[in-house]
Amino acid sequence: MRFAVSGDAEKIKRTASRFCTLLWCGLTGITSVSADPALDALVASYPDHLAGHDGRSVIWRDGTVMPVGDRSKDRSFEETLDDPSILDQFAIPYPLEMQLKPPSINEDPGRFRNGAFFTKMYGDCRRGEVVKRLRPVAWLTRSGGATLMATSVNQVAEKLGQISTELETLPRKLVKYLVPSAGIYNCRQIAGTERMSLHSFGAAIDINDRYGGYWLWEQKRTGSFVWANRIPPEIVDVFERHGFIWGGKWYHFDTMHFEYRPELIELAKRGWPRGE
Repeated sequence: MRFAVSGDAEKIKRTASRFCTLLWCGLTGITSVSADPALDALVASYPDHLAGHDGRSVIWRDGTVMPVGDRSKDRSFEETLDDPSILDQFAIPYPLEMQLKPPSINEDPGRFRNGAFFTKMYGDCRRGEVVKRLRPVAWLTRSGGATLMATSVNQVAEKLGQISTELETLPRKLVKYLVPSAGIYNCRQIAGTERMSLHSFGAAIDINDRYGGYWLWEQKRTGSFVWANRIPPEIVDVFERHGFIWGGKWYHFDTMHFEYRPELIELAKRGWPRGE
């Protein structure tokens, strides 16, 4: 397809945006006509689902155009957490540093999740859509683990199998943190909210909760909470290399929790720490 444009860069950008439909972008191999490192990382991380973006919307391969919204700079942390836009998901950069340290107040990279985005990708467990896509994962079975069920979407079950294989090569003293697993798939809301957990999509795993800490448990027990962790960084490194972020890097810590969020890790690798 050919069209005339002037030499003005902004006009070229606007013209390209109008023409970047699913058909046009798909046929030309173009995934973005409006540079945005966060959205570029998002599209690159979910190639089976996303065809591209135009800076204002992500374009799904089935033709769905989903607005990415604005970054919620004028809303509180709690308001954004309750109803984040797609762009809000990148508001807090995910750190890849191996040296573990307490996060700053409300530094929860990955806890902003746009429900519509993940429901479209993985399905709605309340309608029986997720369970149809679950596949078995042999979780550290040589070390006393069990077979768990994870989604096949984005090859999550396959990746968890690869993680399990790598974890079994680590020193035996680390097995206690991993076995038994507290589970993968669970069609439920996040405690105290109406938001669906990543477990409800079969895309998150909790390792042994005996050694995991959870901020809400601590708050209910003592009336307050202070970040704490017992999970060794060697375990975290294996998960992150396969696209899973760790709840131990949250101020509202959940140190047993890992979820498949490759876009946050991809953005960090691209050297764009602020996601904006």
